[in-house]
Amino acid sequence: MTLAVVTLAAGKGSRMKSDLPKVLHKLAGKPMLAHVLGSAAALENATQHVVIGHGAEAVKEQITGFDIRWALQAEQKGTGHAVAMAMPDVNPEATVLVLYGDVPLISTATLQKLLAETHDGNALALLTVELADPTGYGRIVRDDAGNIQAIVEHKDASAEQHKIREVNTGILAVSARLLNDWLPKLSANNAQGEYYLTDIIAMAVDNGVAVRAIHPRNEHEVQGVNDRLQLAALERVYQRGVADDLLRAGVSLADPARIDVRGSLQVGSDVVIDVGCVFEGDVVLEDGVHIGPYCVVKNSHLGAGTHVEAYSHIDEAKVAADCNIGPYARLRPGSDLRTHARVGNFCEVKKSVIGEGSKVNHLTYIGDASIGKDVNVGAGTITCNYDGVNKFKTEIGDNAFIGSNSSLVAPAKIGAGATVAAGSVITKEVADNQLAVARGKQRNIDGWERPVKK
Repeated sequence: MTLAVVTLAAGKGSRMKSDLPKVLHKLAGKPMLAHVLGSAAALENATQHVVIGHGAEAVKEQITGFDIRWALQAEQKGTGHAVAMAMPDVNPEATVLVLYGDVPLISTATLQKLLAETHDGNALALLTVELADPTGYGRIVRDDAGNIQAIVEHKDASAEQHKIREVNTGILAVSARLLNDWLPKLSANNAQGEYYLTDIIAMAVDNGVAVRAIHPRNEHEVQGVNDRLQLAALERVYQRGVADDLLRAGVSLADPARIDVRGSLQVGSDVVIDVGCVFEGDVVLEDGVHIGPYCVVKNSHLGAGTHVEAYSHIDEAKVAADCNIGPYARLRPGSDLRTHARVGNFCEVKKSVIGEGSKVNHLTYIGDASIGKDVNVGAGTITCNYDGVNKFKTEIGDNAFIGSNSSLVAPAKIGAGATVAAGSVITKEVADNQLAVARGKQRNIDGWERPVKK
């Protein structure tokens, strides 16, 4: 079966109170439209068509990674009009699947089930759902035998039809051949003055085309987003689903309601994650990793047995096995911690190697540096890597000892086994096993009197 997926994404979303097109508002760190396109991309032989209107250029710029045929709906005249804008570029022999860019949690499995109902080419398949409160939704009108006869929009429904709980989700599948016949016949003679795609249901009935309906696994799959309240609610639904998957995989979560995964999180066995943690991009946590509360980990790989203490930020870093990080540590892009390395509280590391067994424990900045094995870097040490224009590198050999409150002015090279005395400003190379002392001489003055206020 040739499949054309037509996703409607032209609306402004005025209730979002935002200049950003509605479909670009993010759920789990990526635009709602990207979630929809991702589910559709997993369907076999699918060509993706997206109908855009408000903020069209912004949508094109921000939605990447998909092969998309764009269609422009310059004036928003309803769902039927929107689909019609895409049809000239749709294979006339295809089955058309209509989706919505603001219904982000639709699953591939449900779409496959829906498409299976159109296998004979002469059927229209609807995704419907029963809601406790159907207010605002188009009602599914059936005859006494249970056959679908029409969809009536809420504003056009009678008092009796308002009692119907089965509603239209808007998601449907039908052949392009039938769509091309029906869409030109749509009328805007309704309360909204729009061309409703749902009016094709009555046309299908009149033409003897079977109208079949299936339900999603849960109603969250078909919930649309019209305002930030609804977006926030779906965010928690999504995150709870991710948390449940992690729990099934053997992860210990201190509170499944307080974790945010905005990308891909791969985990080994016996991983422990405390409350309030955020994972962005592609993150790997190997066996036995412990993440303390309120940490942010982005596009990073953490080796087995590594412990990250509270309030630490790790971004594009590579961390080997059995390292200790934090609390309040920051690993910036290019940080590379080798086995048993430690970066402690209020330390920042950028584009640097911290060698096996080395310690950077307190109030320290390490940038553009290569630190060997078993090095101890004292509190308050700074690699002065930037002269205002260019960056320079610092090299520290194995077993070196850097005293507290030292400034290493790059380019700097400190040899293996060397010692830098506390409070030194190092501007020259220190050879292996040397002691470097670079600080002002202390003077003690007798009889000194402090200034007093006049």
